Amino acid sequence: MVCIYCGHDTSVTNSRLNRKLNRVWRRRSCVECGNVFSTYETADRAKAWRVSHDGKLAEFERDRIFISLYKSLGHRPAALREAGDLADTVVSLLSKRPEGDISAAELAQTAYSVLKRFDKAAATHYAAFHPGAGGK
Repeated sequence: MVCIYCGHDTSVTNSRLNRKLNRVWRRRSCVECGNVFSTYETADRAKAWRVSHDGKLAEFERDRIFISLYKSLGHRPAALREAGDLADTVVSLLSKRPEGDISAAELAQTAYSVLKRFDKAAATHYAAFHPGAGGK
């Protein structure tokens, strides 16, 4: 990886795996300017997963999950951070399933179950706007 400050090569000085979120944190140091910065490495799910809805396939987008969770958590003071954390949890749970396309209903049900454990009012709001969530 290149330095974000000067564009020269970097070396990894520390690295930690986060198994829950399936990503790697790395501390990097530039060999030229000496600046230090952190990176997070995750798999690009958009190319690996496709979501099927009404017979059509679309690329997986974590941001769509995040936005729907954020809307349901709007009544909470830390909705932005919590929606991001919950979206990461949904992606982590989906990554444990067998390979193949993900149905929109399966995606909604997974997000609903994660949200229900976190905030029942938000889960009710989510289920009202997402077919397939909440056992409907």
